[in-house]
Amino acid sequence: LLLGGEAMEQGLRDCCRSIRIGKILIQSDEETQRAKVYYAKFPPDIYRRKVLLMYPILSEGNTVTEAVKEVVEHGLQPSVIILLSLFSSGHGAKSIIQEFPEITILTMEVHPVAPTHFGQKYFGTD
Repeated sequence: LLLGGEAMEQGLRDCCRSIRIGKILIQSDEETQRAKVYYAKFPPDIYRRKVLLMYPILSEGNTVTEAVKEVVEHGLQPSVIILLSLFSSGHGAKSIIQEFPEITILTMEVHPVAPTHFGQKYFGTD
């Protein structure tokens, strides 16, 4: 997921050099504050692959839910999606599992309040 997921991309590329990378840009709509997909580009054979969905900070789960919906629309089953996050709130993880019980979530830490704006801080754009 752009922008925060790109912070995790180089580490993945360093260990898995031939990995195919797709991108999803999701932002909150200014009027409704709902997560909205603005851009999505995937390898043409994504429907045959397992997917690592990288999102460093999982707080509410809205952005990840939209991302999962987007890849499901491209033929994936939620059971082949692995969400990788550094920090997650219990609420965010629970909301994703309720919507997609087959998804796998791997996180470093579950905390009641997840930090925000990881991508902006990482790339120095805050």
